[in-house]
Amino acid sequence: MAGDTVVLCGSSSYEKLFYMNPEFDNLPQEVKDQLKIMCVIFTEKVGGRLMLQFDEEGNLEFSVSSNEADGLFDEIGSGLEIKKLQNEQREFLESLELYYKVFFLHMDADDLEKE
Repeated sequence: MAGDTVVLCGSSSYEKLFYMNPEFDNLPQEVKDQLKIMCVIFTEKVGGRLMLQFDEEGNLEFSVSSNEADGLFDEIGSGLEIKKLQNEQREFLESLELYYKVFFLHMDADDLEKE
């Protein structure tokens, strides 16, 4: 699994859709709803596509892309919006990382909380 990422969810302003990886169906509905709201609002504000994905170490990353011919995509705004979400949703995002590390990477929760 070295170098692999696992997509948690994503949103596209082009197709007007939200995707939730079925591997995460066991997340509480409130968490899935919060992810959907966060992603859809992001892509409605700045355009393009947003994917939340876990790296091989279990860190949650924001990946943004856009169509090459999209003159309306706000690249600077996307960077600012990511920083804003990382600050405002810090505890939520950290809890998702902990969940992934424990249930998917089989790390010990007690050891992770000491870090």
